[in-house]
Order: sequence, then C-alpha cells, then structure tokens
Amino acid sequence: MITPLDIQNKEFKRVFRGYKESDVDKFLDDIVEDYESIYKENMELKDKIVALSEQIKQYNNLEETLKDTLIVAQGTADEVTTAARNKAQLIVEEAEMAAKKLISTADDEVKNIREEYEYLKKEIFIFKTRYKSFIEAQLITLDEFYSKIEAQDINMDDGENLENSIEEIEEYDNTELDENVEDLGA
Repeated sequence: MITPLDIQNKEFKRVFRGYKESDVDKFLDDIVEDYESIYKENMELKDKIVALSEQIKQYNNLEETLKDTLIVAQGTADEVTTAARNKAQLIVEEAEMAAKKLISTADDEVKNIREEYEYLKKEIFIFKTRYKSFIEAQLITLDEFYSKIEAQDINMDDGENLENSIEEIEEYDNTELDENVEDLGA
C-alpha cells in the first residue's frame, strides 16, 4: 500500500513537452493531504476494529459464561424441584400410612369395645336371670315357710315344738340360701 510519504517523495522524470511542474506539485500536495487524512482515518478505524473485536470476544465469552451459568442454574432448579416433589410425595405417603395406621388402631379399639360390650350384655343377662331365679326361689321358700307354719298347728304353749319348727326352717333357709348364692356366681 502506498503511504502519504511515498506520494510526497515521488519524483517524476522531466520530459520535453510535459506537464507544468508547479501544477503537478500542487495537485500532488492536495492528494497527499487527502490521502494522509484518509490513511489516518483508515488506521484509526483499524484500531477501532481491533478494539471492538476484543470487546466482541469479551462479550462472547461473557455470553458463553452466562449460558453455562443459566444451564447450571436450570439444572439446579430442576434438581431442587424434583427433590421437593419427591420429598412432598414421601411426606404424603407417610401421612397416608400414619392415617391408615390410626384408622386401623381405631377400628381395632371399636371392635374390642363392641366385643366387651356384648360380653357385658351377656353377663348382665346371666346375672339378671340368676338374680331373678334367686328371688323366685326365696319367694317359694317363704311361701313354703308360711305354708308350714299354717299347716302345723303350733301351740303357743308348747315351746318345744315351736323351737324345733324354727330350727328346721332356719336350716332349710340357710341351705337353700347358700345354694342359690353359689348359683348366682357370687
């Protein structure tokens, strides 16, 4: 490439009937000035291009770093989301298992309470039946006692017969009472 200095130092040969030397020198001086400004501008633009190219490289590196960072951040976010979903699922499953266990325990308790209730109903029925039988037996015993008293013509003056009759009734009543109490389960 021709530099402004090359143009300025250029010497042409003189020939007969050539161009006017002062016009050629003036024209060359004008060209040197224009060429020099264009040359400087070209150099400045080349420097700017180099500087801008460096900036573009930096921005491209920054862009790549940001892309990598975003990819890592996205991966981390996905992992955190997946872990949170898994943990939530685990918590739900544990809660469901605990609820099933509580329900099962409650069902077992209800079953045991019902069985105990049925057992107590039977026991009450048995006790009621035995107690009723005991009372009826006592009523029968009382009726027999009064029947014996009425059947015997107890003489108030005959103390020996009265004492024998009372002893017989007391023995009869005590024997009956002991047997009936045993029947009641007491």
